[in-house]
Amino acid sequence: MLLVLFGARQWHRRPKDPSQGRLPKWMAAMDRLTPVKVFGLGLGLGLGLGLALALAALNAKNAPLTIAAAASIGSAGLPVGQEITSLTIFVLIATLGLLAPPGVYMVEGERAKTTLGDWKDRPAQHNVAVMAVLFFVIGLKLLGDGIGILTS
Repeated sequence: MLLVLFGARQWHRRPKDPSQGRLPKWMAAMDRLTPVKVFGLGLGLGLGLGLALALAALNAKNAPLTIAAAASIGSAGLPVGQEITSLTIFVLIATLGLLAPPGVYMVEGERAKTTLGDWKDRPAQHNVAVMAVLFFVIGLKLLGDGIGILTS
């Protein structure tokens, strides 16, 4: 329920003009990282769910998603091998946002600046609206799951 309320609050606080949007602090910091540091960060993120949980603790927006994914995988009754595979796939998908920019830079070189600049500007303009909708939808999903459990 809190995620639904938080999503509604974010939606009402979003900038009316998308050009007034600002990048989240972690995304703005990406401009100051060298390709080697970004690659190291992406490699480090791929080490496992423990690191993903640690990063989620640093960013409260990630915590509900990571906890929900871990709970879903853990409660699915899968054999250990399938749980490990599921967690690995989750971590890979969760880190794609950090791994894609250095990959584009490695492939395109200096031409990547235009592409990466576009990738940076769009989220900055729409970050609050996207996060509001995300919180709202995830909150409704978790609320529906909870009601389903209580009524069964």
